[in-house]
Amino acid sequence: MNPSEATPEPTVFRTVNRSVRQEAITGLLFVLPAFIGFVLFYLYPAIRGLWISFTDWNMLREPTFVGFENYLQVFQDEKFWNALWITFKYVLLNIPIQTLLGILLAVAMDRVVKSTVIRGLMILPYLLSNVLVALVFLWLLDPSLGIVNAGLQALGLPKQDFFVSTDQALPTVAFVNIWRHAGFTALLFYAGLQSIPRSVYEAAKIDGASENQTFWRITLPLLRPVTVFVAVTSIIGSFQIFDTVAVATNGGPADATKVLVYYIYENGFAFFKMGYATAMSMVLFAILIIFTLLQLKFFRADQSDLA
Repeated sequence: MNPSEATPEPTVFRTVNRSVRQEAITGLLFVLPAFIGFVLFYLYPAIRGLWISFTDWNMLREPTFVGFENYLQVFQDEKFWNALWITFKYVLLNIPIQTLLGILLAVAMDRVVKSTVIRGLMILPYLLSNVLVALVFLWLLDPSLGIVNAGLQALGLPKQDFFVSTDQALPTVAFVNIWRHAGFTALLFYAGLQSIPRSVYEAAKIDGASENQTFWRITLPLLRPVTVFVAVTSIIGSFQIFDTVAVATNGGPADATKVLVYYIYENGFAFFKMGYATAMSMVLFAILIIFTLLQLKFFRADQSDLA
């Protein structure tokens, strides 16, 4: 055998290696801005936040290392547990209604409403800022001058206190955020509906399945990946509710809407207990990680019903 036929030409390998290196360098250059942003705005603040949680720091002097003292204080703080309980109640009010409403709107967008204008109007509230939405509803639901109470009185119904009632304030905050986010949730479910093969519905129709059976036995199970995504992102977002509370109620009345993030903000920027506030943020982070893992396990996120 001729040696020149047994071994490839070295120049070919050099050309291939040079091309691979150029592609790798080009790829790294594309990724580099995102990586720098991740390090500057996520990784470094997270590591520094973890460090601050072990310190006593009022932002006016250098932090003093106190070990696990802040974490021990968190678990002994009754106001922390009360804020966490209020946050849980808000999540329980917000997530089921928002998810159910999102599915119903998505099915309506897929089966009934074909107008892109109406579909756009459904999603429009999500484009408004949380602060603006809170201000608008604060005026609409004002116990004395709000148009909603004027309408209730015109119908012969009693006036409602909404944001200033200890019983109604938290459900009112949940309603405001459901109104804002339901359209976006519906958009996610609508995208999931478009991914379901029409042949599956045609086969079900040939087998004599009713609309009700098709929804419960085909549509809902095949929307499971979207449901997992919606559940994970919605619960994380609900645990971080802040804007509506800060604008509409300031945590009141009588701490009825003082959710955990607002309590963290209050300790950090009103009482200047930044180390303690950061320790509570780390506990909230751990809670969200646990909830996310449980949801992924419960909904079998790594499995597909279309496979």
